[in-house]
Amino acid sequence: MMIDSSLSSQGAKVVLATSSDENHPPENIMDGNTKTFWISTGMFPQEFIIRFAEPTKIESVTVDSYNVKHLKIEKNTSQNASQFEPVTEKDFERTEGHLQSNAISLHGQSATHLQFIITSGYDHFVSIHRVSVKN
Repeated sequence: MMIDSSLSSQGAKVVLATSSDENHPPENIMDGNTKTFWISTGMFPQEFIIRFAEPTKIESVTVDSYNVKHLKIEKNTSQNASQFEPVTEKDFERTEGHLQSNAISLHGQSATHLQFIITSGYDHFVSIHRVSVKN
């Protein structure tokens, strides 16, 4: 088993994000640092898609975030970031003054892309600080 704090070092990339702030770009999700983050621009749903360098078996993902209320995860195994199938969804508890950290089991499913859909938040803005994958 392996936990890599930096998905980008494994060749994974954020290939789509619905919001972009030049000070808080989507790449911050993958740098392994919870002090950097991607921030949404105030409407829901918000989503981002991570593409792996090759089909990857995933036991779980851990999402470090702030103000996320409900998250859906979808996946595919194709080369294109389309035609996703639902994997799981989770309600996040509200936190004050510290990050939400949620480990979400994917039961060893294989994926080329993971799509994260934030359907609601506790505020107009949500931030994703880190996504890490346990293989």
